[in-house]
Amino acid sequence: MSPQTIRVAQVATGNAGRLTLRQLIDDPRFDLVAVSTSTPDKVGRDAGELAGLAVTTGVTAVGDLAALIATRPDVVVYCAMGDTRPVEATHDVRRLLEAGIDVVGSAPGTLQYPWGTMPQKVIDKVEAAAQAGGASVYVTGVDPGFASDLVPLALASTCQRITQVKTYELADYATYDGAEVMFDLMGFGQPVDSTPLLFLPGVLAMAWGTTIRMTAAGLGIEVDEIVEHWEAAPAPEGYDIAAGRIEQGTIAALRFSISGLVDGHPAIVVEHVTRTRDDLRPDWARPAAGGGSYRVEITGEPSYVVDIVPSSEHGDHNHAAIVAACGRIVNAIPDVVAARPGILTTLDLPLPTGRGTYVGPGGR
Repeated sequence: MSPQTIRVAQVATGNAGRLTLRQLIDDPRFDLVAVSTSTPDKVGRDAGELAGLAVTTGVTAVGDLAALIATRPDVVVYCAMGDTRPVEATHDVRRLLEAGIDVVGSAPGTLQYPWGTMPQKVIDKVEAAAQAGGASVYVTGVDPGFASDLVPLALASTCQRITQVKTYELADYATYDGAEVMFDLMGFGQPVDSTPLLFLPGVLAMAWGTTIRMTAAGLGIEVDEIVEHWEAAPAPEGYDIAAGRIEQGTIAALRFSISGLVDGHPAIVVEHVTRTRDDLRPDWARPAAGGGSYRVEITGEPSYVVDIVPSSEHGDHNHAAIVAACGRIVNAIPDVVAARPGILTTLDLPLPTGRGTYVGPGGR
């Protein structure tokens, strides 16, 4: 272990946490010292097993945050569910920050860029915890994350003028096995005339308002209003997906958008088209290739249409997108450790370059 090795701990080992854990074990920049889980049958199991690796690390999972904090990591990678438990996730982050531990993770999503989205009193409490502990927190991912903030802002830096920045996630989620997200949050398999949790008034604006406002800050503008839109398409017959069963007539495809208005004009737009079968709603936007892509459209001078198509040697586009989000999280750790205490955003960190990730043919 080199003197520069960063002591890290992992919170949660679900779809994302298992993949961040894999990199933390394999990547020589990090020394894994603890793992915590809320799943009782994972407690006591080796981190290598939980990551799906054929290695024994000697680090076994604990069942509570206090035990993890006691190992005194420099950084915690926090990948616990935040979409359905934002208050609990924010409380966890505050505990870690007060203990002097930096936090990099996927949740709670509102901390990606909380100003204007999260209540100011909550922001103040998180910031106070960070200052008290001399620690930093950075939340990111793919979308919200690099596909909807870093990439469009990089392209925007080449434009002479911009009328609109629009980003898309276009994906078939049939192979995504996150049942809580698919059924409880997004409402797949529910009656088409129901309103899933994600589409209750204000929820989309909270989830993606961070991206809208961060992009606006990067462009040097302020949005006056955020407008939400969503629509659903029914299943033509019953069929199974990785997360469970979609019955005939229930929600099988979704299209939703979040628009940041400036003087009534949609200046910054995020749109998602999520199908559970490729043939549903062919009139909606489609991925460029491979079952899923992220698209950036800039209207201006020059204008751009850029498609990002993730792939992986270990899975399909859904797996690859989670890997991308996890890589973004873990690779940000050295910059977060070096940064000032407080809430950090993509606008605060240096340009990420993938430093430390090259391994060459036959590498780890």
